Amino acid sequence: MPVLIHFIGHSCFFIENENAGILIDPFISQNQKAVFKINPAQIKDIILTHGHGDHMGDAIPLAAKTGARITAVFELADFCSNQGASVNSVSLGGNVKLNGASVKLLPAFHSSSVTGGKYAGMPAAALISIGNLKIYHAGDTCLHSEMKTAAEVYKPDVVMLPIGSTYTMDIDDAVIAAEWLNAPVVIPMHYNTFPAIEADVQDFKDKIEKIGKKCFIMNPGESIRI
Repeated sequence: MPVLIHFIGHSCFFIENENAGILIDPFISQNQKAVFKINPAQIKDIILTHGHGDHMGDAIPLAAKTGARITAVFELADFCSNQGASVNSVSLGGNVKLNGASVKLLPAFHSSSVTGGKYAGMPAAALISIGNLKIYHAGDTCLHSEMKTAAEVYKPDVVMLPIGSTYTMDIDDAVIAAEWLNAPVVIPMHYNTFPAIEADVQDFKDKIEKIGKKCFIMNPGESIRI
């Protein structure tokens, strides 16, 4: 069963097959570079890695429009629930069933808050199991050794890594992360949305290919089938 990965922009992806429709970190309406071609009726689940506005984005209105359930760490899920959303509340290490898929939240090293600076729980990476694939979305994070554990225990097939520096890993650390996670396919994210995270994505691709992995540079609105 093929899996389609659609890049919407920044760290936002839509992942689907015939049974699942998963939207991750939907920073869309406030992102001038985002390209959202997804029929909202296809959205069955929403995953949030943390509460910052460039990740939480349109989660609440999209959940209201589509009926999709938001999966997030406890504090962020509680915030979303108080805004009227249906939620899956989970902590790091927890595995949650989605429509046609599942997700396990794993460690990320960053911060997390919602509007007004309210604490939104631990940031997370999302390990999504869909069909025969395991897709690791790193969220916002620095390089950290928990990625070695993720590789050893969960063996992801695709990894999505931030490369923009300033608020996350830079290119060289993301290359190390790709080595540690040891997935055959790498997709860069969280770069060039605004000046503070400008990065040479071709340099990243060249370095990833030198370590023997495929790197897909996805422009907003583009899709790949795996």
